[in-house]
Amino acid sequence: MGILEKISEIEKEIARTQKNKATEYHLGLLKAKLAKYRAQLIEGPKTAGQKGEGFDVMKSGDARVAMIGFPSVGKSTLLNKVTKTHSESASYEFTTLTCIPGVIEYNGSNIQLLDLPGIIEGAAAGKGRGRQVIAVARTADMILMMLDATKGEVQKELLTKELEAVGIRLNCRKPNIYFKPKKGGGLSITSTVPLTHLNDKLINLILHEYKIFNGELLFREDATADDLIDVIVGNRIYMRCVYCFNKIDCVSIEEVDRLARLPHSVVTCCELDLNMDGLLELIWEYLALVRIFTKKRGSPPDFEDGIILRRGATIEHVCHAIHRQLLSSFKYAVVWGASTKHSPQRVGLSHTVLHDDVVQVIKK
Repeated sequence: MGILEKISEIEKEIARTQKNKATEYHLGLLKAKLAKYRAQLIEGPKTAGQKGEGFDVMKSGDARVAMIGFPSVGKSTLLNKVTKTHSESASYEFTTLTCIPGVIEYNGSNIQLLDLPGIIEGAAAGKGRGRQVIAVARTADMILMMLDATKGEVQKELLTKELEAVGIRLNCRKPNIYFKPKKGGGLSITSTVPLTHLNDKLINLILHEYKIFNGELLFREDATADDLIDVIVGNRIYMRCVYCFNKIDCVSIEEVDRLARLPHSVVTCCELDLNMDGLLELIWEYLALVRIFTKKRGSPPDFEDGIILRRGATIEHVCHAIHRQLLSSFKYAVVWGASTKHSPQRVGLSHTVLHDDVVQVIKK
């Protein structure tokens, strides 16, 4: 029996098992086995000299956004509208057969947008180049999920399921569980909060499935069996995702209103240029980027060429971005903007900068 058949059998077993107190151990064990087989499926056969086939796209710009969606939902049309790149778009499925990169110029930043081929159900198992598409998505900073507004939320559920099967978790944070495998001493399981979804027996069952008999486990939140498996496997990626419902000109205004109010969602029509600004604004917000302007002593600020950094960046990051040797001669910085209590403010290296701040670095 191959891995795909084993995965299919376990999924059927989980679907037909009733969820109650008596079956929670059985379900926990099945979920652990399922995660193990899926990990084997992603890694593929370990044969010497075998070269993986994928999309060779060089990472460029300040951030990378991967566009994922079913065929003919408007991915190539969006790329043509918001970037200077041309991607073939037509009314038939699978127009795009390889990865086409484009660059969005927004707020002084260059955001790399990848137009990936449409994926189909079963992509996680390698159907229709799905594995290569998902491999590129794992390297991105954010996922833009293109959906057809006429299909409602069906596509969203199917794509989320495909991405979860390969270890990509959308719009959720990493479980607050500390896990350290050891060579001896048995298992030490402690928690700072009451666990309602797990108990010692179920935790031991899951750990034993992964051949873990010694280690330290500390729960800092009320975690589920899925959270524990994610921490043990350790190759999960937690990513921000924007759900973009395209083709809103084909549905009623009530349906557009309902879709627009869903969490992490935006409604657009690429063909008619509807709400493209709203989409770019949401992408900028989800990428958590900030733009900083610099100023020389005795000169006005340089508003032409800003420095793009991640949200939460400090003056130390600004110095690194200007020149790597600037830190050795750093004395203090003067900042104007929203991050200061009064403008200008004299600050040190640990000061956190905000969007559109002006920074002047004073050297020794």
